[in-house]
Parts: sequence; C-alpha cells; structure tokens
Amino acid sequence: MLVLEQWGAPSATGPGVMNREETPGKSPEEMYIQQKVRVLLMLKKMGSNLTPSEEAFLRNYAGVVHSQMSQLPQHNIDQESFEVTLTKEGEICGFRIHGQNVPFEAVVLDKSTGEGVIRAKDKLDCELQKEHTFTIQAYDCGEGPDGANMKKSHKATVHIQVNDINEYAPVFKEKSYKATVIEGKKYDSILKVEAVDADCSFQFSQICSYDIVTPDVPFTVDKEGYIKNTEKLSYGKEHMYKLTVTAYDCGKNRASEDVLVKINVKPTCKPGWTGFNKRIEYEPGTGSLALFPSMHLETCDEPITSIRASVELETSHIGKGCDRDTYSEKSLHKLCGTVELLPAPSSATNWTVGLPTDNGHDSDQVFEFNGTQAVKVPEGVASTSLKEPFTVSVWMRHGPGAQEKETILCNSDKSDMNRHHYSLYVHNCRLILLLRQEPTETENYKPAEFHWKLDQVCDKEWHHYVLNVELPTVSLFVDGTTYEPFLVTEDYPLHSSRIDTQLTIGACWQDNSGHDNDTETVSEPAPGGSGRMAQFFRGNLAGLMIRSGKLENKKVIDCLYTCKEGLDVQLPEEVASSIKVEFNPNQSSLSVEGDDIDAFDKVMQHISYLNSRQFPTPGIRHLRVSTTVKCFNEETCVTVPDAEGYVMVLQPEEPKISLSGVDHFARGAAEFEAQEGVTLFPELRIVSTITLQETVVSEEIMHNLDTCEVSAVGDELDGEHESLELDLAQLQQRSLEMTSCPLGLVIT
Repeated sequence: MLVLEQWGAPSATGPGVMNREETPGKSPEEMYIQQKVRVLLMLKKMGSNLTPSEEAFLRNYAGVVHSQMSQLPQHNIDQESFEVTLTKEGEICGFRIHGQNVPFEAVVLDKSTGEGVIRAKDKLDCELQKEHTFTIQAYDCGEGPDGANMKKSHKATVHIQVNDINEYAPVFKEKSYKATVIEGKKYDSILKVEAVDADCSFQFSQICSYDIVTPDVPFTVDKEGYIKNTEKLSYGKEHMYKLTVTAYDCGKNRASEDVLVKINVKPTCKPGWTGFNKRIEYEPGTGSLALFPSMHLETCDEPITSIRASVELETSHIGKGCDRDTYSEKSLHKLCGTVELLPAPSSATNWTVGLPTDNGHDSDQVFEFNGTQAVKVPEGVASTSLKEPFTVSVWMRHGPGAQEKETILCNSDKSDMNRHHYSLYVHNCRLILLLRQEPTETENYKPAEFHWKLDQVCDKEWHHYVLNVELPTVSLFVDGTTYEPFLVTEDYPLHSSRIDTQLTIGACWQDNSGHDNDTETVSEPAPGGSGRMAQFFRGNLAGLMIRSGKLENKKVIDCLYTCKEGLDVQLPEEVASSIKVEFNPNQSSLSVEGDDIDAFDKVMQHISYLNSRQFPTPGIRHLRVSTTVKCFNEETCVTVPDAEGYVMVLQPEEPKISLSGVDHFARGAAEFEAQEGVTLFPELRIVSTITLQETVVSEEIMHNLDTCEVSAVGDELDGEHESLELDLAQLQQRSLEMTSCPLGLVIT
C-alpha cells in the first residue's frame, strides 16, 4: 500500500517522505517495506524458494508517496519480482496502470533493474477521496528493434492512502443559540452548542474543545459543547446574558467564526394574579367600571383541573356598610312625625357632639359607642309615651359582647323608681324590645318583651333593623327580611306615677337614690348629680329614628337597605357555558368557578364595579380576590396568594339648585276657601345643574332631583281648615309620590 499526504503535485526531490515543515526523508514503514522487498528479491536471485506469502508480498508491494515530492517513494521492481521473462538485453520498458480515472502514473527509473515510481498526476484532496486502489502491470521491451514478442507481468494491486492536513476550521451548525433558565437554579446543562469540521481525518475533523470567550460570566462549557451555569442566577441582577463561544478541532484550529449565545433569566415562577392594578379610580356617574381588564392567573404550567375565585368588595367602613339612599327616608318623614335620635351634631342638635364619629355623608352620621359613652336626648325631641302604631329603625354594627345587657335606646324614670318604660337592647346575641304598657283600667297581662335570636347581632357587620310595633304584635325586618320573635313575655301595665322619664341612647339612665331597677344592670357613675348610666352599648349606630303613628312599608324598607354599589359581570358568550358565577344578595361579593384558565381570565376581566348613586360617598372600597386551584389528584397543588387592591371613588361634583319666582302674594279669603284652593307657586322655576370642569369647555351632567319639600313656617297647618294638596293624577303620570301632614308635604 502506498500512503500519500494531501498537499499538491509531486516535486522533483526524489524518493522519501517530506512534510511542509520537515526535511525530506523516508518513514519507518517505507524503509521497512523497501528493505523487505530488497531482501526477498536478493533471496530469490540466490535461488532460495520463497513462501507463498512472501511471493504475494512481492507482488503487492507498497510505498509512501508525499505530495511534496516530484517522485513517489520508489522500490526496485525487477523482472523477477513480476515474473517477467527478460530479453537478452534484460530491460523493462514500462508500467501500465489499470482502472478508471486513476490520478496516478507509473514511470520506469531504471530499465535494467526494472525500478520505477508511481506518482500523482495532480494535487490530491483527502476530503474528496481518502483512498485509491488500482492494478499495475509491467512489460518488457520485446525482441529486436521493433519490440516483437513483448511480454507482460501479472497484475499487482496497489492501495494508496492520502494523508490529511488541517486545512479546514470548525464551523458552528447554528448562527446563534438561545435558551431560557429560571433564576435561583443550577443546571447540569442549559443548552448545547455544536461545531463541525470538514477535514477528512479523524484527528483534524473532530472538535476537541469549546471555550467561552466572554470574560467574567457565570457559565462554563465542556468539551461536548454543553453550557451550564456555575452559580445561581438572579433575575434582579441580570435579565439576559450574551456569551461568545468558540470551538477548536484536535489540530488546534479555532473556529472561523465565534457564535453568539443568549441566555434569558426568567423570574422564579410564582403562582398568582398578574395584570392587577391595586388602585382603581371610579368617577361618579360613569356607570360600570371594569376592575381587572388585563388580569391573568399564572399557574406555572401545573395540570389544573378546577379553579375557584371569590371577589369581595369591602364597603363596611362606608357609612352603614355601603352606599345607600341615606337621605331619602329622613326627607320623607322628618316633617311627619319621625324623630331622628342620632342627628349630625349642630347648634340645634347638640346632644351628639361628644360621641366619636366616622366620616359620614349626606348628614348620615355614624356614631361609635365604646362601652363608656351614652347621650341623653333633650326633652321635647321625642314623645315620652309612644303612640301606637309606631316604627323604630336603626343601623347597627355589633360584635360578640359580654354577658351584660347593652342598651341601644332606653326610656326610663328620671328618679326614684328606675322603671324602664321602653327600651331596645342587645343581650347574648339577641335583640330584645321591652315595651311596658302605660297604666290602664284593666290590670291584665300584656305582651311586654319580644326576643329575637339573630346571628346578625354579633357578626361585626352593618345591618338595618326596622321594628313595626302594633301591639299585640311586633314585626322585625333585618336587611329587608322578616323575622318572628322566638320568645314573647308578658307583664302587667306600669303603675300610675308622676315621675318624668329620661330618653337615652347607648345606655339606660337610672337614679342612684337606692331604689332598684326593674332589671339587673351593670353600671358606671355619670359625672355630676345622683344619677348614673347603666347597660352601656359597644358598637356603632346610625340613623336611629322613631316614627309615631305609622308603620313603615316593606317597599321603603327594601329600598333603604339595598346597596346602590356593588359588583357586576357581563359573561362573554363564548365562555358563558363553561364558567359558573354566583353573587351574594347585595352583590358585594361573587364567586367564579371553572376549569379553563383562558375562559376564567376572560370572566375575571369582565367583572366591574357599579355605583348608581348620583352622589356616592367618596373614598376607598377595598377589593380582595381569593383563589383556590386544584390539580388531577383533587388536591390544592398551587397556592395562589390573595390579590388585594381598592376602588377609589372620587369626589362627586355637587349640584347647584336655584329656585326663582314670586316670594309672596296676597289673595282674598274667599279664594282660599274655594274648593280648588289657591295655586301657591304659579311662577316657580327650579334649575339644577352639575358642571364637570374638565378643560376649557365645561360639560353639564344629566341628573335627577330626589325630593322637593314644602313646609309651613311657624305654626302648623290647621288640619280642619288648612291643607296642602297636589293633583294625584299628575303625580302618577310623572311617577312621583307625595306624603303630607300638618307641617307640610314631601314629593319624591
């Protein structure tokens, strides 16, 4: 076999081995083959019999050819080695190569000895063909000058291997590489870079090493091209790393072009809601406002089977639990026998000045009672004896209390006997109305104490209580729902006495002169005098009113209780069948259930806040989204933290209401006495505007007026001869209602 090194055309330096950076010389293999051939030929000339293998070796001789040489390494090829019959001249005239497209030729060097060389016709390329195999045949010069009877040797097979040189540099398979990792984690392998080399030999075509050229990066690459981090990565420190990587083949050739590697650092996946704004501003009068338009639930690719989220709108700190029509009832009744026992402090109503309050609105003050405070209602504000029927209404927030009685409203003797004429109090989460009958001719037992056991009394939430009293029955409405008393006790009417009574709020007044009360009390002395307060209330009260002579109707009770603000959702058609949504009665909370995250997100994005009041109470409404996620094992596999925020209801633009017309006129008595009466305000004009100052141009907002109140100044109207009247047909046509009494009338 002949071995050729790839380089170029043979040079004329003669036999031997020559590399580009070496002096000419023969390899040990070539020297061995050449010596063995010569020894075998010598033995054969001397008449020695060669073995079949030695004969075969002589026929299939090998040499080494280098591309730097003009001649291939040559071995003596004589006629005996090719079994050629020599002429008397004993010359070998040539060699013939058999095969297609053989890039070699054989040249005779010495005709007498038969020595010749095989050399390449052109430059050899190992990458195109690493090995060449062909046959060669020698022929003599024949007889005579014409070369008659020329004889040929047998054919010998020649194998030539072309040695490679490191002419190609490594090339990366990709123009760039990128990967994503999670912060805080060390990886055995992040990604693999791979380069290839076009050289044909194993040595020069193999990639022996990779190297990260970029300095001071927390990554390393091994000889297989696998990149890993050397330390835990932090998203806060670096969002993305850019590395330059190169490759080396086993001949130390560097890649022709380095490759760019981008490694993105992703924050640790934390399940929870994203796209959630903590502050959401609501402008009054704008209708519904989407709360979570960009909300998305991140579950970190867990196999989710069910999702349940509850959205709560916390309004317990706003007035009496939410925005309601707080002023309509007072406007409707304050002229007609209704007494407000907890009015906002003013020069005319100063008995509530010392009570702590929170921020109310529309004269709807919320008062706090801490167990040591109470107020006396001045004489003349309310009747000492209630006329039947009558209504007591109050907003109350009360938590679990002690074993003592806690008084909301109490009318008791000012001195001496300490009798409770009537009172409304809380005891062991029960609401109790005490109503002792005044002295009568008959001394029969009559219903005197009504007990209701209610969870609402102790749940620390705002509730609206209305008691319609028409003995012998009392109807209780809590948040518009009717409750029957579980216990009614009877007692004799009170004995006749001339003792004055004291009406108090937040406790019950009793004298310290030594007489016992009708009921057991726990008390604290009040500063000054011989009296003291007992049975103190702990909680919040608002809107405490007594209305004598008339019961409250269910329609008004429902209207007063109903919240004018709450949550709403318009389900998209494409997800309506796959998602379940439920509201609580006052729409302050809702729950969403489903199993598809995309559909769930769409529903959450359509949840909105709505406040239908023209002038809502400004301030914060807290929001909370609580979520439970389950996987295939029906267990909670992902813990989603609560998402919390708030709706900021902005200050509404207040209306400006102006009245114009004739402020006085005189008519004859006969006109007033006529059946049709006298039109009081023929030229009255009412103008109400709300202007929103946005830019240079102002915008008037459409709105409604709620009430119109006409009252007599000074003395009340004489019910037998005087009255204020309206055309009822016109009222009904305009969907208006009217309430009248000797003090005047109210239109709503």
